[in-house]
Amino acid sequence: MGRRRVTRALVGGTVLAAGGGSAWYGLAGRTRAAGDPDGVGPVTLATGRDTTRYLRGLLADWNAEHPDQPAELVELPEAADEVHAQLAGELSAGGSRFDVLNLDVVWTAEFAARRWTVPLDESDFALDRFLPPVVRTGRYDGRLYAVPFVANAALLYYRSDVLAEAGEQPPTTWADLARQARTLAPAHGLSGYAGQLSPYEGLAVNALEAIRSAGGDLLAGDGSVVVDSPQARAGLEFLAEGVRDGWIAPEVLGYREEESREAFGRGGVLFLRNWPYVYHAAGAAGSPVAGRFGVVPLPGPHGPGSGVLGGSGLAVSRFSRRQRTARALIAYLTSRRAQYRVLTDGGLPPVWADLYADPDLTARFPYLPVLRTAILAAGARPGVPQYQQLSLAFSEAAFEVVSGRRTAEAALPRLAADLRAVVG
Repeated sequence: MGRRRVTRALVGGTVLAAGGGSAWYGLAGRTRAAGDPDGVGPVTLATGRDTTRYLRGLLADWNAEHPDQPAELVELPEAADEVHAQLAGELSAGGSRFDVLNLDVVWTAEFAARRWTVPLDESDFALDRFLPPVVRTGRYDGRLYAVPFVANAALLYYRSDVLAEAGEQPPTTWADLARQARTLAPAHGLSGYAGQLSPYEGLAVNALEAIRSAGGDLLAGDGSVVVDSPQARAGLEFLAEGVRDGWIAPEVLGYREEESREAFGRGGVLFLRNWPYVYHAAGAAGSPVAGRFGVVPLPGPHGPGSGVLGGSGLAVSRFSRRQRTARALIAYLTSRRAQYRVLTDGGLPPVWADLYADPDLTARFPYLPVLRTAILAAGARPGVPQYQQLSLAFSEAAFEVVSGRRTAEAALPRLAADLRAVVG
C-alpha cells in the first residue's frame, strides 16, 4: 500500500482521539447524546449472521426468565466487513437501535476509542474463570469494553492416514511441515499445504502467525512499529518459499477460510491451517476425510508456533437507553451455562477454561485440549483503533511477498513506513 492510500484511509472517515480524552464520532465530527446507564427493558443483540442458529435458543431462555426485559436478535450480514460497516454507520450517527454489540476482537479498540461503547465493571462478570488470553482482547486503555464471548485460535489439520502409512508423526517444526508437504503429499496425489493467503484479513492473520513464530511482530508493546526485522523477514519468507517450492499450491493465493476448508474436506490437501469450526464439517458423516484427520498446534521454526487470537466480545452501545439490561444480558451470555451451549449448540470455542477439560465435552469434541493449548499460546492482534487500516496495509504487503512479486527484504521497509503513517 502506498503512503498516499494510507493517508486517504486515515482522513476519509471518522476523526478519533485514541487516548482517554475527548473523541468525535460521526462523519461530521459532532458528539451525540449518550444513552441511559441505568435503563431497563427490551434490548437488541446485534451480531453477524447466526449461521448455526444457536443464539436464538440462548435468547429464548433469557426471554423466558426475563419476560419484561426480552432480548431481540438483530442479524447483520455474515461478512465481517459488512457487519463492521453497518455497526459503524449506526453508531457514528448516535443511533440507539443496538444495545448489545457482538464485536470481532479486533474492533474493541476502535469502538472504545470512538466512544461508541462504554467501559464495563469487571466485577460484574466471571472473568477469573475465562482463559486468560481472551480477557485481554476485551480491554482498551486499561479498561474493559467487551466481555469475551467466543474464543478462537487456529489449528493445523493433517491427514492422519497419510502420515500413519509413512510412519510419520505430525509436524512440530517448519522443517518437518515443509519436508512432509513436499514429499508425502505428491505421493498420494495431494497438495501439500493450504492456509488463507488471499489479500484480506485472513492473510494478515496467517502472516502474523508466521512472523511471531519466528520471533518478530508488527508493533512493540509501546505501539512502535517493529515489522522491519530479520525475524519478520524469516516469517514471510517461509510462506513465500512454500509457494516457490510448490508445496503450497498457486491456488492457495486465492484461498479464504471456506476455499481452504473445502479443499481439505474433499481430500485434496495434506495440511490445513484453519479455525476449529472446520473440525465438525470434516468429521461429519459422508465427509471424504472423516476419521482420517487430526489436529495439532501450529508449528514454528524450532517447535510450537505462535497463534493469533480470534473470537468475539460483547459490548454495550453508548447510545443504548437500556444499559442495565444490556449488561445483565452479557453476564448471562458469558455464564458457564450459556458458554456450554455456545460449544454444544453453536460449535464455537467457549471462553470458560474448565469446559476444555470437561470429560463429556472432550469426548464429543476431541480437539478441545489441543485448542486450549493453542489459545493459551496465542497472542492478540494489535489493539489499536486504526486496526482496519493497519490490516489492509499489512495484508497487501504480505501478499506481495508470498506471491513472489517482491522480496520480504524489499517489502518490509515500505510496510514499516506505511504502518507508522497509520498508527502515528
